[in-house]
Amino acid sequence: MGRYITERQRYEIECYRKLGKKAPEIAKLVGKCERTIYYELNRGKTKQLDTQLREKTVYLADAAQRKYEENRTAKGAKLKIGNDISFAKHIEHMIKEMKYSPYAVLQDIKNRGLQFATSVCTTTLYSYIDKGIFLTVGNADLPAKRKPKKQQYKRTVALKNLKGTSIEKRPPEVLDRETYGHWEMDTVAGPQGKSRECLLVLSERSERDEIIIRLKNKKSESVVRALDRMERELGTQKFREIFKTITMDNGVEFLDFKGIETGCRNKKKPRTKAYYCHPYSSWERGTNENTNRLIRRFIPKGARIEDYTDEELQYIQNWINNYPRKILGGMSANMKKEQPVTA
Repeated sequence: MGRYITERQRYEIECYRKLGKKAPEIAKLVGKCERTIYYELNRGKTKQLDTQLREKTVYLADAAQRKYEENRTAKGAKLKIGNDISFAKHIEHMIKEMKYSPYAVLQDIKNRGLQFATSVCTTTLYSYIDKGIFLTVGNADLPAKRKPKKQQYKRTVALKNLKGTSIEKRPPEVLDRETYGHWEMDTVAGPQGKSRECLLVLSERSERDEIIIRLKNKKSESVVRALDRMERELGTQKFREIFKTITMDNGVEFLDFKGIETGCRNKKKPRTKAYYCHPYSSWERGTNENTNRLIRRFIPKGARIEDYTDEELQYIQNWINNYPRKILGGMSANMKKEQPVTA
């Protein structure tokens, strides 16, 4: 929630004061710190006469809002977005409905060549949202900010998977991210004990291509079958060209490294090379982890995968591949892929 009191919140504060609530209680109800509420109550302090013509001091939202607008005007120029309704509505739609970040919204406008009378930088747009300028968008609508983990999440490690090739032996070109075809693989699961299905997620390291596949369960056999289906659809040679390497963690669903590496058509020649991260080292699959956060904008933790149709999963995959990424200089994965290869 933003640091500043919005006009709507001022009317809420006025109602709470009429109900006899004190500043600490109002702070909890409105979601602000106590000092902010004390400051706001002082800003809207107004003298009135009661029915017996006795003077009393009350908090009025209208008075507080008027003082706020006067102070804001005195500080400098008017808001650039003030008269551009179409621009404001587009921002609200892209953040609220399309789940874009402020950076992605502005980059998407640039990528598509959309024309508005107003243009702002990312910092200014964040400031407007923080100040409650937009009618339907606030900080609660923005992608969740990363919080430092107090304790590392420990997942079940496949101790039998000791013969899989360690990430330490992965070729240097994978780390450079300059060659297409090196992927990271993970699963996105629903609530434990309530959802059998999960998603197999593959993220390409250089261009951030994303592939999302529904799995019936979180077993190694399901993972291998999913890769077999892709090999049959693409053809063995094409599969080898696209999936040069796949890096994954030591989860039980990735136990069968031979099944992952061995082609379903030619058992003698590998279709890809599998590499395994160190236990409890999710940062070694950073691309995967970041992309999973994008998926969680549509499938929050606790949601059952069974509740999402194949069409919805395809929409999420397409959305991610068309989403402007700062790491790609504002381009999407699809835009990056369409760029001509330079010699």
